[in-house]
Amino acid sequence: MLSVIIPTDGVERTVVATLAALVPGAAAGIIREVLLVERTNSEVMERVADVAGCRFLRFQGTRAAALAAGARQARSPWLMFLHPGAVLDAGWIEETSQFVQMVAAGGKDRAGIFRYARSPYSDPGLRGGLKFVARMMTGPTAEQGLLIARDHYERLGGYQPDARRAEARLLRRLGRSSRTMLRSRITVA
Repeated sequence: MLSVIIPTDGVERTVVATLAALVPGAAAGIIREVLLVERTNSEVMERVADVAGCRFLRFQGTRAAALAAGARQARSPWLMFLHPGAVLDAGWIEETSQFVQMVAAGGKDRAGIFRYARSPYSDPGLRGGLKFVARMMTGPTAEQGLLIARDHYERLGGYQPDARRAEARLLRRLGRSSRTMLRSRITVA
């Protein structure tokens, strides 16, 4: 049903945390494949992908180009883009399944974005407060993940490999009318 694309930067700890949160989704049959797109020359991610049963793609270039390459390689009709270190809460499986069914039945293009949850281990200082206010004013950010039908993604032009802030641009191209804020929370490490 869905392909998960994670652009990695050779940091094993954050990727493993994200993969651990995806295991129940794979067991439930909602995740068809996970693609780890590695942008460094580290061999660590290749080992992680092998152990976790993920597909591995080495890619040189920007994060947006890596995401676009992962989307091209994905086999499923639905794409989920997650940053390494992003951990979905337990309710994401049922909600994602319902969202996909609703969009398929409704015939209107929609993309889902997970609700941001601050890590309990993050510093609650001034910087965290400013980030919260900025998020409230500007809307969702790429670190909140993106769940989108492949057809919709392609009609929007996907991630532009050479564009500055390509992830934010894709969210803007979606616009408020075709974005759905999901109830499931995503904690970003």
